[in-house]
Amino acid sequence: MRHHSVIHTPKHSDYEELTQVWEASVRATHDFLPDSYIERLKNLVLTRYLDSVMLICTRDRRQHITGFAGVAAGKVEMLFIAPEHRGEGLGKQLLRYALEHLNADELDVNEQNPQALGFYFKQGFEVIGRSEVDGMGQPYPLLHMRLKQANQQAQRG
Repeated sequence: MRHHSVIHTPKHSDYEELTQVWEASVRATHDFLPDSYIERLKNLVLTRYLDSVMLICTRDRRQHITGFAGVAAGKVEMLFIAPEHRGEGLGKQLLRYALEHLNADELDVNEQNPQALGFYFKQGFEVIGRSEVDGMGQPYPLLHMRLKQANQQAQRG
């Protein structure tokens, strides 16, 4: 297991690489999304979404981005790991950083992404609500999650 202990703040010049990580991750985990929708989202990630969040990332020894998260207003808006780096603890590391340093304790996850849902349950999140549609009004239900109170105290304690 390769450990990426340093959290970096990506620059605007990293957006293309971040978008590549996003697309590879989505294609590996969101098999319920049609290709045309992924392409539409990819353009929004590159041109809008990355600018709307505080970004953090992990990098390998060659400085390639291996995963990233985006936080806004106390909410983890995005967390994506390059498929070849899944299982290395990067998601947990990025999430912990977001919880401890960026005061994020909420997130949304696609209901049809059981791997992500399981990951967030394991990290101490609970479902607090559900939407029938995603943020673009498409029929991909979202589960709204929040870090359980006992876990919030431990994270901040």
